[in-house]
Amino acid sequence: MERHLGTFWIQEKIRLGRGDGMTGRGCGRSREMNDFAASRWADRDFARAFRNEADFYIPFRQRVIEITLSLYQRLSGSNPGSKVLDLGCGDGFFVNALLAAEERPVAAVLVDGSAGMLDAARQRLAGQGGAIDFRRASFQELLVEDRLDHDFDLVFSSLAIHHLGLEEKIDLYRFIYNHLRPGGLFFNFDAVLSPTADLEKCYLSLWTAWIRQHPGPAGLDRLLPVPDQYKDNPDNSPDTLKAQLAALDEIGFEAVDCPFKYGIFALFGGRKAIA
Repeated sequence: MERHLGTFWIQEKIRLGRGDGMTGRGCGRSREMNDFAASRWADRDFARAFRNEADFYIPFRQRVIEITLSLYQRLSGSNPGSKVLDLGCGDGFFVNALLAAEERPVAAVLVDGSAGMLDAARQRLAGQGGAIDFRRASFQELLVEDRLDHDFDLVFSSLAIHHLGLEEKIDLYRFIYNHLRPGGLFFNFDAVLSPTADLEKCYLSLWTAWIRQHPGPAGLDRLLPVPDQYKDNPDNSPDTLKAQLAALDEIGFEAVDCPFKYGIFALFGGRKAIA
């Protein structure tokens, strides 16, 4: 019964365009429209530290990109070009990998709320082929001022959407669906909330162990506290994978699935229906 009630809540939220208080860390906690400017991600030093150290504390980051690109190339059909939207693009890590892998012409729009991240993305992608457009905007601003095309072949996001409460996540997932062409794909690599407290504790320990096994140049001791810092950071508002897959399904995505998961980190998404 509890499972069906949870699904019913998501259905009603999508139908009515509103939400309320599901239980869970992050559920029902809608973030204010100007929250990004007050978050740590608006700080250039914090954003720079993430760029420099992410590969040493984000498990299997490169592998996730490889899986995403492999799925995209196999599922995107025979489109003559590749039109991509990267939400929360960071330093352009994903689009850089896409440009290296794609033989088709690429047009990409990179969106991030951090000026420092966009500067780093411009530097990384300078001189690359393809038509690259950079937009500074938070997700909340995108939802209010929609200035993007509605025919993307692929929308990708990495470690960004978990900063939204479930209500805004669903609004953003609907936004993404509306900006895909029929048959277009969406993939989100993000932190998710574990279904139980003991499983969450286990997964955070697993994350710590992974960092211990992959020490970075900054030194092991500096990065080991990252899982605890993630857990205690009020900027983070993860929701369960189950709730988010259900939301994608209710919005209309097809082939909704999670092709990769390691502890709290999951790659999931779906395809827009072909009319």
